[in-house]
Amino acid sequence: MGYAMSRLEIDSDLCDGGKTTERASASQSQRPKEPLAYLDHEISQLTKLRSGPSEFLSRVAPGRRELPVSAVKMLFGREANHMGRGRFSQADCCHVLGRYLPVNGPSRVDAMRSRAYVSQFSADGSLFVAGFQGSHIRIYNVDRGWKVQKDIHARSLRWTVTDTSLSPDQRYLVYASMSPFVHIVNVESAATESLANVTEIHDGLDFSVDDDGEDSFGIFSVKFSTDGRELVAGSSDHSIYVYDLVANKLTLRIMAHTSDVNTVCFADESGHLIYSGGDDNLCKVWDRRCLNAKGEPAGILTGHLEGITFIDSRGDGRYFISNGKDQTIKLWDIRKMSSSATCNTRFRNSEWDYRWMDYPDEARDRRHPCDQSLTTYRGHSVLRTLIRCYFSPAYSTGQKYIYTGSNDHCVYIYDLVSGTQVARLEYHDSTVRDCSWHPSYPMLVSSSWDGIIAKWEFPGGREAPAPMVQRRSRRRHMF
Repeated sequence: MGYAMSRLEIDSDLCDGGKTTERASASQSQRPKEPLAYLDHEISQLTKLRSGPSEFLSRVAPGRRELPVSAVKMLFGREANHMGRGRFSQADCCHVLGRYLPVNGPSRVDAMRSRAYVSQFSADGSLFVAGFQGSHIRIYNVDRGWKVQKDIHARSLRWTVTDTSLSPDQRYLVYASMSPFVHIVNVESAATESLANVTEIHDGLDFSVDDDGEDSFGIFSVKFSTDGRELVAGSSDHSIYVYDLVANKLTLRIMAHTSDVNTVCFADESGHLIYSGGDDNLCKVWDRRCLNAKGEPAGILTGHLEGITFIDSRGDGRYFISNGKDQTIKLWDIRKMSSSATCNTRFRNSEWDYRWMDYPDEARDRRHPCDQSLTTYRGHSVLRTLIRCYFSPAYSTGQKYIYTGSNDHCVYIYDLVSGTQVARLEYHDSTVRDCSWHPSYPMLVSSSWDGIIAKWEFPGGREAPAPMVQRRSRRRHMF
């Protein structure tokens, strides 16, 4: 547990780092008064198994198993060997670390003159990738003080960098824009500045299946498979594409939705299952082992009232979350999927456009009559762009939280099981389109249309109340 556990052994409680931390009335109003109905569902039990304290802690804190056990008591129990193994289990570690949220700060990592669209930590947390509208993609070396390791000038950019993905071995980066071409860059090359086809070659992978090429469609989402051998992409021509990097060719195209496919991802390490979400309001599950000639999905999940902007898999091939333009995040279990869309009624007002209009007040309390999701999370704002949401890291939190950017310039963190809003991080001057939680440290990085990449960290010190709102005076940067 390294850094995080050493901090915990010194500091028994959570500190706000000298910043102002307060309970917001807005937060309180969004907090559910009673436990949600789905608390007994399997996902709740799985989350508890991954982030709950050991049953042996009943010797340390009798009668308090339903409440968080303090780090001091857990450390005492470990030293007294109440666990019977002289160490914390992974779930014990997650129980402690999951309470110490990255809410302090923020500090600036970088500031650019164009909007930040995408940003993500690498799987081991040593690198951080940020893509900007002005053709720049920067890769920062986290372990070397956030030094820019690679400054990539994108090739043939159309509108913006819509997505990036780092290969599992961290040797290659792919980036997409509103074009049928995905470009791949060697991250390990010696040059810091990577100017497309001038200082370095940015190979273009053609995802088009005919000759109309350049202007036929754009790619919104692209992801590496876990083994790094394939790419999956979602596009504006309503399709899902799979590209074989070893064979260097397109191997699969599925006419997946009736509108833009905004987001795709592999469900687990096997690579057999693919999740997709589109502007037809539907989430779909695709099993590559049994695709028929018609390209029918393995199942469809109905519940969003507007288009889906992003999907994140829990990594178990069963659960995933989706962000929607109906201003909600939904949690799904694919075992509830149907063979066809249930009650596939278009609920949206055809005159409403999320890119420049606020969400209608009369639609906020509307519910889909055939909602198949396990639960719904509300409070953040999904407007102007395809805002992203994620599960918190398994290593440090047991995936007990979900978090998202928001059009109201903030980052929101929700408790997965209770639905409670546990933190709202406010700093930016514009939409936070993407954010990323470090896989092992209590650190979260937000990227915004104000051009700023900001880093939030665990404060250390006194126990902080939950839910909380971290406030900071806004500083407008000068360009």
